[in-house]
Amino acid sequence: MALVTTKKMFEMAYKNGYAVGAFNVNNMEITQGIAEAIAQEKAPLILQVSRGAREYAKISYLKAIINVVVEENPDIPIAINLDHGDTFETCKQFVEDGFTSVMIDASSKPFEENIKATKQVVDYAHSKGVVVEAELGQLGGIEEDVVGVEDDDISKHLADPNQVEEFVSKTGVDSLAVAIGTSHGAYKFKKEPKLAFDVIEEIQKKLPGFPLVMHGSSSVLKEFKDLINKYGGDMPDAMGVPEEAVSKAAKMGVCKVNIDTDLRMALTAKIRQVFAEKPGEFDPRKYLGPGRDAIREMVRHKLHVLGCAGKAAECL
Repeated sequence: MALVTTKKMFEMAYKNGYAVGAFNVNNMEITQGIAEAIAQEKAPLILQVSRGAREYAKISYLKAIINVVVEENPDIPIAINLDHGDTFETCKQFVEDGFTSVMIDASSKPFEENIKATKQVVDYAHSKGVVVEAELGQLGGIEEDVVGVEDDDISKHLADPNQVEEFVSKTGVDSLAVAIGTSHGAYKFKKEPKLAFDVIEEIQKKLPGFPLVMHGSSSVLKEFKDLINKYGGDMPDAMGVPEEAVSKAAKMGVCKVNIDTDLRMALTAKIRQVFAEKPGEFDPRKYLGPGRDAIREMVRHKLHVLGCAGKAAECL
């Protein structure tokens, strides 16, 4: 099956109370680990590419790897999304490169400017059959070149439910990333995480049936944090979004959940472990391979947390 947009995925996810995992990819091993997991679990898939990934690996390489995933998994619906496009020109380029979804993130701009920037992308992308994600509110933390708000009181920057109807109506956007207290990176929280589920509920009342997106939703799994720290790393205060909170959001109209940090930590943890246990190892296959295996098993686990395992067929 060819690449698809997220439209059918989100319709089924909303109807049946689950979310589709959106996993960021930067190289072959990460992509292979994700692909092996979705093939085993028969889950729909969104692969995401950021501007940083494009600069690191070149879009021609990443797109070729993704094309292999699509060819080898004809029974799995797969969408590819630009994560955090910051300008019309960036989004336009990714549309031209064959992506089926793009995100325009103008959330740092005033509300009216966010509407204007989003509508420009929507008008162009829709003319090419590509869907668009936008964002309201601002997340904290740092991920690649995406820098969130630094205010300790993230509640000041949550999405405003009173803006969502106007925003969606004026832009024609297909899905909406809403700030509900999550954060980018591995250091999401300084104390026990609390997400604003009341914001999701209010938005759903105003936009029933409309798909929402959670960014900054990696859980910073203890297994990998412990391995990184055991083998020379320094991440004692890393803290992510509890998986039970992700599962709850997936039942409340959140149809897409972004996961990146957990992928990086799984790969890094296994590489550190191999280097520590076999200090003479110099064959990349011997340390990237275990990293790929760890990603596969972690993603398989996440697909059950999201509730999308076994849902591939209904999203075709």
